[in-house]
Amino acid sequence: MKTLKIGSVPEHFNLPWHLSIENEDFKKQDIDVQWTDFPGGTGAMTKALREGSIDMAILLTEGIIKDITEGNPSKIVQIYIQSPLIWGIHVAANSKHHTIADIKNTKAAISRFGSGSHLMAYVNAQNNNWNTNLLTFEVIKNLDGAIDGLAQGKGDYFMWEHFTTKPFVDNGTFRRIGDCPTPWPCFVIAVRNSLLDSNPKLIKETLNIINHTSKNFKQIQNIENILATRYNQQLEDIKQWISITEWSQKQLSEKTLEKIQNQLLELNIINHKLPASAFLF
Repeated sequence: MKTLKIGSVPEHFNLPWHLSIENEDFKKQDIDVQWTDFPGGTGAMTKALREGSIDMAILLTEGIIKDITEGNPSKIVQIYIQSPLIWGIHVAANSKHHTIADIKNTKAAISRFGSGSHLMAYVNAQNNNWNTNLLTFEVIKNLDGAIDGLAQGKGDYFMWEHFTTKPFVDNGTFRRIGDCPTPWPCFVIAVRNSLLDSNPKLIKETLNIINHTSKNFKQIQNIENILATRYNQQLEDIKQWISITEWSQKQLSEKTLEKIQNQLLELNIINHKLPASAFLF
């Protein structure tokens, strides 16, 4: 049996993977999927890909593009979520900040540099015509770190996926002062080059399995109730989330890649562009 080490965030987007693992869809094709959750997000996954502790990651598009320009030995094999990610902009319940304008030139709490919470702070700043050179950051590692950190004044605001953080808005831990959607498909699947070179058939078989599950995911009986229960979400929130979320079974287009690179370059998140062949398998 072939072993494949996969990592991603412990969030509702990845239920198709867990259902495929639990249904032994991979084992039936002689693939032993070893799954690792990364609460720290994309920055933690790009590090794991570099170190070889995982072979494949489902991670934020902008994060892996940035890291590949910095030498990550991986390539994007396809889009996983076609729709934008809705980033909630959160402050502590007792914060003096009540609007997006209030957080101009304040400190963003981020999981780590190179993470989505870091990169999207730049996108949000650009959307509001702020000087991105004035952005400052406080590293808090993950959502739990933000829950503790914002209350203690470690950072003024924190950007994380809207629905994942919704329970903490509902219980009064955070106040959400706005949203910031990604201007591109939000999640892609990336694989280390060494595995793509040595066993492309394994990757193709794995993608065939997850694509079959994701393509039919919304038609699974009681899927909204399953999601709400497994991820501690209100049913009405899950219904809203699933209505705006689209899984993909296609590769990222060179046109979209070019758009993303141009915007990251404009934001000074990357300092050079690479040809599509450096990113796409």
